[in-house]
Amino acid sequence: MTARTLLDKLWDAHEILRRADGASLLWVDRHLVHEGSHHAFGKIAERGLPVAEPGLTFGVVDHYAPTRGGPATPAIARMIATLEANAAAHGIRLFGLTDPGQGIVHVIGPEQGLTLPGLLINCGDSHTSTHGAFGALAFGIGATEVAHVLATQTIWQKRPAAMRITVDGRLGPGVGAKDLALAWIARLGADGARGHAIEYAGTAVRALSMEGRMTLCNLSIEGGARFGLIAPDETTFAYLKGRPHAPAGADWDRAVADWAALPSDPDAVFAREVTLDAAEIAPIVTWGTSPEEALPVTATVPDPAGLPPADAARVQASLDYMGLVPGRPLTSVAIDRVFIGSCTNARIEDLRAAAAVLAGRTSRVPGLVSPGSQAVKAQAEAEGLDRIFAQAGLDWVGAGCSMCVAMNGDSVGAGERCASSTNRNFRGRQGRDARTHLMSPAMVAAAAVTGHLADVRPLLAGRDAA
Repeated sequence: MTARTLLDKLWDAHEILRRADGASLLWVDRHLVHEGSHHAFGKIAERGLPVAEPGLTFGVVDHYAPTRGGPATPAIARMIATLEANAAAHGIRLFGLTDPGQGIVHVIGPEQGLTLPGLLINCGDSHTSTHGAFGALAFGIGATEVAHVLATQTIWQKRPAAMRITVDGRLGPGVGAKDLALAWIARLGADGARGHAIEYAGTAVRALSMEGRMTLCNLSIEGGARFGLIAPDETTFAYLKGRPHAPAGADWDRAVADWAALPSDPDAVFAREVTLDAAEIAPIVTWGTSPEEALPVTATVPDPAGLPPADAARVQASLDYMGLVPGRPLTSVAIDRVFIGSCTNARIEDLRAAAAVLAGRTSRVPGLVSPGSQAVKAQAEAEGLDRIFAQAGLDWVGAGCSMCVAMNGDSVGAGERCASSTNRNFRGRQGRDARTHLMSPAMVAAAAVTGHLADVRPLLAGRDAA
């Protein structure tokens, strides 16, 4: 048999048929819907169609979920009510505002054991790639495709080329999955992986926890990839065992045996190979309006002079929006507020890392900490992390997408500069004319206690950055 990649094995297992143009009809094992899926429900309603497999569809209130009190506006309340009504009408399990399992869709999927190796998972959200950390074929889809999945439990897709990013060595203190992701995106560019599915490999990737792996796969699309993948291993199995929707007993043993066969064959060929040395990766921050516009925090603001005209214009436009000048040390850039949260960095490990920096210190700016789920919130409170955040002067709020997308009333003010653990620094992403610097939760905490972009490593000396 021809050697196969992880991508090949997952794709072949889900392909029902293939058209002459190369597009495959794929079976969908898990379909996750949220408030933005109302367009798709409207489309099937217009045609009088039921949801084909309501037992495989799960609803989540996250993008518009209020983190402080009730919905901020009637429009937000209406979005939530519409999802509740659609879920009830079609018999879909909903993780609503009062459900103890509520949270961000890409946090609670793994947390609940709905995300499992070998599955194909779709959601009308670009960061569905997060679930690829478990060796699942997971990618975001548009409103029309969401309607197609609701009606048929299948989706048409063309197989992307397989790309492998291998990271060997050991990440240094204060350096984590967020830095690794921003490092490769800065190196290859926002379109660097376009047309490819990335499989992450290497000793540094294997050393990551599942939380770190989810962060890495989450950011795959910011470098142009269709999705990211990490082959399941003992770390994966240990995370999943005992989860509410995970197999149990003999079913668990059979599942693990199947999952163990998923990793790419040793002699599998990838269309593209990229290698990174983990030891060379430093804490990273973005300076511009795209995740690719990122540098080690010890660097200076880049100078567009000398770049090709198109690149120079892009860099200058980013600097103008961000209010930065070439040659300025990044560590001299003052911030106005901080945010710790999002589907990228709001898991318990992320909160622990930030708390390790903030403990016994005071934030010089206001800020918000939003856990990724109600379960993460409860665990953080049991560990006393909420008290560390509150004593530092930051607001500890409820679970949801919160200030990442600024849809629920949490936003960054016009012209304000925010140190953020989120995934996108696009213009206006966190609020009209807001300026966003992406970084790890620990780096956000460092910015909070110094009042400017800062290298977290000195602040971690003698502390546990779990």
